[in-house]
Amino acid sequence: MLRVAVVGSGPSGCYTAQSLVQRDPGVHVDVLDRLPCPYGLVRYGVAPDHEKIKSLQGALAAVLEHERVRFLGGVRVGGPGGLPVQRLRELYHAVVYCVGAAGDRHLGIPGEELPGSWSATDFVAWYSAHPDAVDAGFLHGVRSAVVIGVGNVAVDVARMLVRGAAELNPTDIPQAALDTLTESRLGEVHVVGRRGPAQARFTTKELRELGGLPDTEVTVRADELALEPSDPGTLPGVSRRNLEVLRGWAEPAPEPAARRIGLRFFLRPVELLAGEGGRVGAVRFERTAPDGQGGVTGTGRYEEVSAQLVLRSVGYRGVRLDGLPFDPVSGTVPHEAGRIVRGGAPAPGEYAAGWIKRGPTGVIGTNRPCAKETAASLLADAPTLLGREVPGDPVPALRAAGFDPVPWPGWLAIQRAEAALGARLGRSVVKLADWDALRTAAGTA
Repeated sequence: MLRVAVVGSGPSGCYTAQSLVQRDPGVHVDVLDRLPCPYGLVRYGVAPDHEKIKSLQGALAAVLEHERVRFLGGVRVGGPGGLPVQRLRELYHAVVYCVGAAGDRHLGIPGEELPGSWSATDFVAWYSAHPDAVDAGFLHGVRSAVVIGVGNVAVDVARMLVRGAAELNPTDIPQAALDTLTESRLGEVHVVGRRGPAQARFTTKELRELGGLPDTEVTVRADELALEPSDPGTLPGVSRRNLEVLRGWAEPAPEPAARRIGLRFFLRPVELLAGEGGRVGAVRFERTAPDGQGGVTGTGRYEEVSAQLVLRSVGYRGVRLDGLPFDPVSGTVPHEAGRIVRGGAPAPGEYAAGWIKRGPTGVIGTNRPCAKETAASLLADAPTLLGREVPGDPVPALRAAGFDPVPWPGWLAIQRAEAALGARLGRSVVKLADWDALRTAAGTA
């Protein structure tokens, strides 16, 4: 039997495990994750009010419940306190790294480190109950927020900032985050992009959802829309549909609303300015204009937008994993068709899939062909890989290394605990938001 470790239980890890066991009946896969909970960004990156996307967890669970797939949560690979990658390689015939892109890109402008300036990744982790996240006082004293970036994550964040209790209470958002968001006095959110609406990365479905938010007005400036090409037929389909939606918001709303989301374009952030108490108080932007080649150029004209909270949403980035080669420019592990490359040649038994392989591109479904390519490479190497002896069951070695893996029944116990918590609070399911609660529920405390 070919024993394979897949590191990471998000979509790319689950799709890799699925491809391996579907293609070869002689493969057994252990899916390792440093968290006691599976599903990666599907659990910790999808907004609580997006039930349709979150329902993908059912399909991923079917993979992890396969008779030749085993979930082992609570096992950190690499880094401080983690199992060295060299030791993991000794325990399996092959290892596939599906560790995503846990870092985020910075703006690289003055004032970015001011209190009140955060990555959208930090904010999403907090309202998604990631056990590493903390309530950093995101909304304390905040009346106006700026979200820098015009992708789906930026739209998610803007939507969550203006959601009310009636809309969030039925979701699985942790209680502390629910209380903070619903008690917030924030009334205005600016979602800002340095290029035009035709270059925005959000999907039309995500964009339209903003227009359905209760007691919330969505605005777009007609002068910024006017900078786009007059002939929409020259644009891709998604851009054309986005522009149609945006033009519908360029007219004033018939009635005033309690909250407002302003979508702004052709603004490049150049500095975060300090306000009361040293916290960020405003963002200084330079106006940009189309350069005729698909990009923008600065105009030398500036404006300031008041904000006590600034969330940057300008992209994810892969993080180096100790013991693996890493390309700092692309933020990925060097590979050939999924085979990790060391010293210019593929390293026997080491593979990658997902964002750490190709960069943070595509949607959840993009991970399927990526995983299939890596699985095909691994299985083609199987005759050579099977020539090395590995333990019949690596779990005793993991325990000897100081880990107490959370098996699938431990994860199911966490789910039951979250359902029980929701019942006590008069809600449905409510996520457990800290390590101690998760370990206790899993029976590993």
